Amino acid sequence: MSKSWKRRTKLVHSGIRRSQYGEVAEPIFLTQGFVYDSAEAAAERFEAAGEDEFIYARYGNPTVRMFEERIAALEGAEDAFATASGMAAVNASLTSMLKAGDHVVSSRALFGSCLYILEEVLTRYGVEVSFVDGTDLDQWKAAIRPDTKAVFLETISNPTLEVIDLKAVSELAHAAGAVVIVDNVFATPVFSRAIELGADVVVYSATKHIDGQGRVLGGVVLGSKEYIRKTLEPYLKHTGGAMSPFTAWLLLKGLETLDLRVRAQTASALALAETFEGHGKLANVIFPHLASHSNYDIAKAQMEAGGTVLSLDLAGGREAAFRFLNALEIVTISNNLGDAKSIITHPATTTHQRLSQEQRDALGIGDGLVRLSVGIEDTEDLIADIAQALEAA
Repeated sequence: MSKSWKRRTKLVHSGIRRSQYGEVAEPIFLTQGFVYDSAEAAAERFEAAGEDEFIYARYGNPTVRMFEERIAALEGAEDAFATASGMAAVNASLTSMLKAGDHVVSSRALFGSCLYILEEVLTRYGVEVSFVDGTDLDQWKAAIRPDTKAVFLETISNPTLEVIDLKAVSELAHAAGAVVIVDNVFATPVFSRAIELGADVVVYSATKHIDGQGRVLGGVVLGSKEYIRKTLEPYLKHTGGAMSPFTAWLLLKGLETLDLRVRAQTASALALAETFEGHGKLANVIFPHLASHSNYDIAKAQMEAGGTVLSLDLAGGREAAFRFLNALEIVTISNNLGDAKSIITHPATTTHQRLSQEQRDALGIGDGLVRLSVGIEDTEDLIADIAQALEAA
């Protein structure tokens, strides 16, 4: 791979492994094991597998490796390890490096399952976790200690779209010797500058924009070769959160069109945000590249564009939100995001329903808030659909 290749070229050609048949499309290696020419060859590979040698599908697979190398090239990371789902990636990124007595600092505004791992799983095994308002640097300064092992954050929070100053938080964490782990789904791999801004480990749910068509679950963790191979890989090899070859093949196909899809979705998302900001039925429109966004300056500095998701806060609360959702004709009610189809959800009763009312209030997840993931439909059609649904609300 040429280092001078631009993003779209990398998304089509990086990591290609062709068999002896010279196929154009990436081959799918649907095998759980691999054959050795001799007992000596098997022993040698188990002792030290080469760069392009495989032992067992739980450890690695040629199709999965193509996906790992392609996404690493896009992100600018040294290496990557693919997982069965986005949450498997989040869990492994943290659990693989932590032990009882370690200290973690995390932003409070997180997806419900991420919060569960930090609040319930890690603390169950003796890891101390401190939560902060991610947009308040003074809280990060106060919480990060000399013995802090890691900090964790969503670069853009789900679903209130807070944008954290990643560069400033990374500097604080690194001064204490802590590893910076970020869930970067809402920033997307297209607009990501996470590693450049200081992140050591970047996590994606490949289920979202990378697949982009609602077909498969998948995740990936990116970072230095030392972290991926010496910390993360042993954990995942032995705990079994492997990605299937067929999933990897679909994600490779998704990567080919990722840049085109995400740019179109983001342009529509901005148009929707600008169209409906100030609408009489809405208490608020939240989109990182709206000048009214509370973290607008940071969002502009960190991201080329505002992403594919906006949140709408219906002035009439839950009843108005439900009337709005039920009146939509193009936009689909579901809890995924990053899909080619526009998808909307009511976080208070779906993705964040396990949180207490007090927790939802603290995070700004009100009863009128809906999260809209913008697809690749015609922008004018989406504007018309949302407009008529707002009238019904």
